[in-house]
Amino acid sequence: MEPDESSSTASSPDKAGRRRRRRGKRRGGAGDSAVYEGDEGAHAALDFVSQVVEHMGVDCEVQLSRPREVDDGALPEIVIEVSGRDAGRIIGKKGQVLSALQFLTHRAINRPGSERRHVLVDAEGYRSRRESSLATMARKLGRQAVDEGKIITFEPMSPRDRRVVHLALAKFEGVITKSDGEGDDRRVQIIPVRR
Repeated sequence: MEPDESSSTASSPDKAGRRRRRRGKRRGGAGDSAVYEGDEGAHAALDFVSQVVEHMGVDCEVQLSRPREVDDGALPEIVIEVSGRDAGRIIGKKGQVLSALQFLTHRAINRPGSERRHVLVDAEGYRSRRESSLATMARKLGRQAVDEGKIITFEPMSPRDRRVVHLALAKFEGVITKSDGEGDDRRVQIIPVRR
């Protein structure tokens, strides 16, 4: 497929001689101008993610997004949103590529001696959809644990996913949650409690 003439991205022939678009466009987002004004860390993170996306050869745009909460006086969380036709490749299986990209970005901008910043990298709203579906599944399994009186154990999860499950069931009557296992094999258990 030929890129159109008005495209601002360059193209180069690949090994088979076909035209390949250079991808990974950087854009400032709506939240960029106010929240990230003069924020070198946020713009460094944006540049880093843009370069990685470009090297991956995916057709996506990268932009800063408004953080969920902005505290006066504190540096805001850096939120980077990746969107576009190939966003699924940025997400990867169960969000593994997205998590790796977030980890690398966090390491790239949080150098020794600099103020630490939390970085959140998302693609097409994947993280909020994942959190919502995990919370729904946790409540459903919580109800099942209460009804059957049995402990239900999830598959191994990332710390972020385990936190979502714990929070979803924190005020759920009749169950408590506990993380069990070590390292990458840590799982959440939903344990029914008798009254």
